[in-house]
Amino acid sequence: MHALGPLSQIARRVENLNRARAFWRDLLGLPEHYAFPGLAFYDLGGTRLMLRETGKREEADILYLSVPDIGAAHAHLIEKGADFTGAPHLIHRHPDGCEECMAFLKDDEGRDLALHARITP
Repeated sequence: MHALGPLSQIARRVENLNRARAFWRDLLGLPEHYAFPGLAFYDLGGTRLMLRETGKREEADILYLSVPDIGAAHAHLIEKGADFTGAPHLIHRHPDGCEECMAFLKDDEGRDLALHARITP
């Protein structure tokens, strides 16, 4: 049996590709691999994000984006105009003292995304 590797790509349907490209590339700062009519591909820390234009707004699962410094990432994205629903906050403290923090924001279609950081003591 072959072992599965890490997640290589995730797809997200978007209503308007031009607006989504501005959000993911310009606001969030993700490197764009390439784009062509109806599709755009981004580097999400080694996992490829594929945006596919559908022409209608659809529900989507929450994508949790890992950041090394959640306070700095939150402040930077607020300055760029990101729509956060709250400040970074503690989600869980592990027995070893490691803390997991999150801050939730909306994408260009009003769907949830989250910044996620693991803070080690």
